[in-house]
Amino acid sequence: MKRWNGWGDTAVHHPLPEKAGEFLVDLVGETTPPQDATLADAVATVPASRLPAHPLIQTDAETRLMHARGQSFPDWIALRSGQIGTFPDGVAFPQTEADVLTLLQLARSHDLKLIPYGGGTSVVGHINPEPGDRPVLTVNLQRLSRLTALDSTSQLATFGAGVAGPEMEAQLRAKGYTLGHFPQSFEYSTLGGWVATRSSGQQSRGYGRIEDLFAGGKLLAPAGDLILPPLPASAAGPDLRQLVLGSEGRLGIITEATVRISPLPERESFNAIFFPDFEAGKTAVRQMLQANLPLSMLRLSTGIETETTLKLAGHELLIGTLERLLSLRGVDENKSMLLIGFSGNRHIVNTARSEAVDMAKAHSGIHVGQQFGSQWQKGRFRTPYLRNVLWELGYGVDTLETAVTWNQVDATLNDIETSLKNAMAQFDEQLHVFTHLSHMYATGCSIYTTYLFRLAPDPELNLARWTAMKTAASQAIVRHGGTISHQHGVGRDHQPYLPAEKGSLGIHTLEAVARQFDPAGVMNPGVLVKG
Repeated sequence: MKRWNGWGDTAVHHPLPEKAGEFLVDLVGETTPPQDATLADAVATVPASRLPAHPLIQTDAETRLMHARGQSFPDWIALRSGQIGTFPDGVAFPQTEADVLTLLQLARSHDLKLIPYGGGTSVVGHINPEPGDRPVLTVNLQRLSRLTALDSTSQLATFGAGVAGPEMEAQLRAKGYTLGHFPQSFEYSTLGGWVATRSSGQQSRGYGRIEDLFAGGKLLAPAGDLILPPLPASAAGPDLRQLVLGSEGRLGIITEATVRISPLPERESFNAIFFPDFEAGKTAVRQMLQANLPLSMLRLSTGIETETTLKLAGHELLIGTLERLLSLRGVDENKSMLLIGFSGNRHIVNTARSEAVDMAKAHSGIHVGQQFGSQWQKGRFRTPYLRNVLWELGYGVDTLETAVTWNQVDATLNDIETSLKNAMAQFDEQLHVFTHLSHMYATGCSIYTTYLFRLAPDPELNLARWTAMKTAASQAIVRHGGTISHQHGVGRDHQPYLPAEKGSLGIHTLEAVARQFDPAGVMNPGVLVKG
């Protein structure tokens, strides 16, 4: 069963090793476990629905609670404290496109707001209803999940947009294919959600980001239907797929998506390479990328993240042996770990790995084989479960990300980390911050930062601390010309910083497009742009 106030299935737990707990206490201090609200407490706060009865809509309190928030840190504060505030007035579960059209008509005739809902994994406020006089209807699309077409000649597959990652991959793998799109939220996030937020998967270096995989589809808007044929290329004006990608439910409801698929790789290999410091690793990976090696994944951790990762992993004997061996070869306290992935036929994998290892050696990198990479691959979708355990121990943890060109990486990374620490220092609290470079390109990369801190007993104080840190880090990103989001979208949390990236004309253009598709402001108002 899905957790109502945390991440994932209630039957899955991610225990924290004992030594890891001691490590965290040393970093930020002793904690006090929070007193969380119960499900019954939260359900009791759900007000009466303002919606008319309708066969497609459920208005019971628990269903509305389960769709009231996503997975952002403010969402967790609200759910864990039971101070949720605003709820959808109902949740619809359409099974066909005709059902979606019915809901759009209902919204127009009753002046409703509609919030498209995939897996509820947003971390920037995409699915949160705003307070106001207009009733809010959340539209859960997970019953639109069938594989409706698979063209093996063209390597195209068409799905209902509500299909979740595991279900989609299972259907494709049964036929010998994969999409290769594996965000950390893979367990619950949906194809339509990936398109609507311009998602990146962990192996996007090899398979591509969702904008590379999205070939076409269908969006049902209040003003009409937008049909996007899956053409291989076109010079017939601007590509309207780009309006749908990143639209965040603001233009309409994505009901169907056609994606470019790949045959299952003959072989996949995930390896670990340790460098004496972050600078050496950064130079090596940049050269690998600019040499256009066929890699599926690169993830380079700073020295602090490398230490944190090894401490939190447990396996003390194995890691102790590794660190002694690395130390003998001059890779010690400031070491930087690179996880690198290869996918394809055996020859491509072997050749790419050999080339990458040789490039790493030129910068004193030490290849330690596949054990760490394999462990990462096995547990890569379990990591979000650690948030549950940390919260229950009294720790808050959040992440943020951006993307910049290579010449801006060091200054941006340092400014983000410093800004976060300074913001928390105002509250006389310690903050543990660590970063890795995740999605990488020939011209730049994504900077992905995690920060961990003690929870206060007061939910409002926790929100104030988070707001101060999020604001400081976002301002640092803007100072260095980074994107306000590489993969998490805009939602509500990033909206204040979007004009710095898009400019005045760009924002006015997005507002005009929203009005064209949705003249009455039915679709997810308040997300992405205000107009």
